[in-house]
Amino acid sequence: MNDPRTLVSHPELRSHQSFPHFKTVGEAPRSRLERALSYFADVRAGEGPGVVMLAVTIFLLLAGYYLLKTAREALILTEGGAEVKAYSSAAQALLLLAVVPAYSWLASRVARVPLMGITSAFFVANLLLFAGVRGAGAQVGIVFYVWLGIYNVFVISQFWAFTNDLYTEGQGRRLFPFIGVGSSLGAWIGAEAAAALVKRTTSDPSTLMVVAAVLLAVCFGLIMLVNRREVGRTDAVGRQQSDAPITGPNGFALVMSDRYLLLIAGLMVLLNIVNTSGEFLLSKLVVGEAMQQFASDGQLAERQRFIGGFYGTFFGRVNLLGLLLQLFVTSRILRTMGVRGALFILPVLAIVNYSVIAVAPVLAVVSVLKVLENSTDYSIQNTVKQALFLPTTREAKYKAKAAIDTFFMRLGDVTQAGIVRLGTHLGAGVGTFAWLNVALTVGWLVVAGQLAREHRRRTV
Repeated sequence: MNDPRTLVSHPELRSHQSFPHFKTVGEAPRSRLERALSYFADVRAGEGPGVVMLAVTIFLLLAGYYLLKTAREALILTEGGAEVKAYSSAAQALLLLAVVPAYSWLASRVARVPLMGITSAFFVANLLLFAGVRGAGAQVGIVFYVWLGIYNVFVISQFWAFTNDLYTEGQGRRLFPFIGVGSSLGAWIGAEAAAALVKRTTSDPSTLMVVAAVLLAVCFGLIMLVNRREVGRTDAVGRQQSDAPITGPNGFALVMSDRYLLLIAGLMVLLNIVNTSGEFLLSKLVVGEAMQQFASDGQLAERQRFIGGFYGTFFGRVNLLGLLLQLFVTSRILRTMGVRGALFILPVLAIVNYSVIAVAPVLAVVSVLKVLENSTDYSIQNTVKQALFLPTTREAKYKAKAAIDTFFMRLGDVTQAGIVRLGTHLGAGVGTFAWLNVALTVGWLVVAGQLAREHRRRTV
């Protein structure tokens, strides 16, 4: 029998997880549920219940995050002030230098379900502790703000690591688009639910923390159900892999020793710099428009309402378009273009967007372009990012992915903050920042091309 430490993920047709629907003859009939899901993704016989449970899990994770995001804003703006946002990404990156190796150490000693159980219990305890400390009258805004920035990327990364480990490469290309629908729905409905709870009930940040803790516990229960169901459908090798710890080096060491993983990390850094720089450009134009329309010192409230109304509409359009793309476009793009082709969609869109912004820095134009960019990022690009880990080892799925999705993502935030600070000091305007984003996106396209070649080598 194979040593579980050497087991890696394989393309669908070579995998030991060969469900009946991969056979050329005698294919099992799909259930009514699977036929209904096939309108949105290529869900085959036996896959429906597991896919739905995973979509519900990521839905609850995102909904819980938006509850916590609402609590975070209420706390930080009343206890710490907006300035802390400028330093939070750096603090998160420093903390992750310790968190990622600690997570890798734990993953080397327990199987995947106990690993997720321990981390879930840790985060649930953190949330209850925050709620209790706040209830005792202490201020937790700054600490909670930094903590949430780590929590969000970590729990989402771990969820997708589990799905990468659960499915073969071929299955992942087909099923990830539908699972991603849960993410899009969770972001949209979670934001709406958070607003309704705060406005229409007596819910305060502590209440939102407790509700999010309950949702996280439910998510782990669903993970256990999915794992039990899918492991029961595989063979002895698959069951052995499920029960084996994720051995090997820590996440940073894996990234630095593997060109493919290092390219993914570089791609994530560049993507995050470009996207957050675009958010900075949009915010500058929004503030400028607000100042132009309500210029007097006595119109602060009107400026705040204008900015709040703009962003409320903007986020709503991003979430709605992202959901529609995830439902009807993402699976078809992956089916026709594959993971490698889909890698180029967002950078090509970004280079067009920022070229237009550089010559026409008008709020009405920029807002439309950023809706297109962000919705594509949250749907097509996010699904592609998860699918890139399908042909990697189990160690890479959990440890390297955790490092890339947390530390390298925050490294992009820190780098962007430095670029903005330097550019502002030098008096750079919107056009200058837009042209810089064009240059960075050219680098992004180069990295995407190299990554596509490495991906081809691993999947041929």
